[in-house]
Amino acid sequence: MNEEDARVAEAVARVLPEVATAVDGVVRRLEKGGRLFYIGTGTSGRLGVLDAAECSPTFGVSPDLVQGIIAGGYNACYQAVEASEDDPEAGARDLQTRDFTNRDALVGIAASGRTPYTVGAVEHARRLGAFTVAITCVPGSSITGAAEVSIVPVVGPEVIAGSTRLKAGTAQKLVLNMISTATMIRLGYVTGNRMTNVQTRNVKLRARGLRILMAEAGLEEDAAKAALAAAGGELPVALVTAITGCGLSEARKALVASSGVVRTAVEALRMK
Repeated sequence: MNEEDARVAEAVARVLPEVATAVDGVVRRLEKGGRLFYIGTGTSGRLGVLDAAECSPTFGVSPDLVQGIIAGGYNACYQAVEASEDDPEAGARDLQTRDFTNRDALVGIAASGRTPYTVGAVEHARRLGAFTVAITCVPGSSITGAAEVSIVPVVGPEVIAGSTRLKAGTAQKLVLNMISTATMIRLGYVTGNRMTNVQTRNVKLRARGLRILMAEAGLEEDAAKAALAAAGGELPVALVTAITGCGLSEARKALVASSGVVRTAVEALRMK
C-alpha cells in the first residue's frame, strides 16, 4: 500500500495546471460574493464535507462561504447510504436547497467520474452558469464532459480493487487541500504562511494565535497576551490594533470594510 500511495503525489503533480485554473475560477466567484460548494457521494462526499468544515476555523471565514454536500445528507458522513448516489436529479435538488446560483462555484468529486448524483449536480450548475470543476481519477468519464474544468489525477488500480477510499481518495484530498488553501491565500486570509484569521477557540488555537501575533506584530509574549485579551480573543482585531496602534472599534470597522482581510485593513488605516 505504501508503494502505491507514493504514486499519488506524482499523479497529482501532473494535473497542477488544472488545479491552478480551478483556483482562478473559484477566486473570481468568491471575490464577487459567490460561494464554493463541494458535492459528492460516499468517500468523495465525505472528503468534500471535511474540507469545507475546516475552512471556517482555519481561515476565519463564514461557514456559508465553503459548503460540503453529500448524497444522503450528513448522516452519510458516518454511515453508508449508497443508494442515494443513483439519482441524477437529487444532486440538483440538494443544490437548490442551498440557494445555489450562477454566482457560485461547484466542485463535483467522483473517483469513477460516472456517479449519477454528482454528474447531475455538475450539469445543473453549469446550465445555471456557475463555475464548475470536476475531480475524478478516470479520464474521459461523464463528469469531465459536464464540468468546465476537469482535474484528473490518474492513480491506477487500487490495492483492493474498486476501493476508491484508498489512492483515489488520497488524490482527491490532496487536490481539495490545494483548492481551498490556495483560494484562501488568494483572498488574503493568510499572511506569509501564517493563519492570521484563525479562530482561537481552544487552548491550542489560543497558543497558536499568540505566536502569530508575536511574530506578525513584533510583540513580546506578555504584550501579545494583553492585546489578544483586549480584542476578546479575535486574532485579526488584535493584529490590526497592534500593528497600527488604532483602537478596537476602528480595527473592527476596518476589518468589516476589508471582508476580514488583515493586510487590507492595516493598509487602509495606514493611509488615513
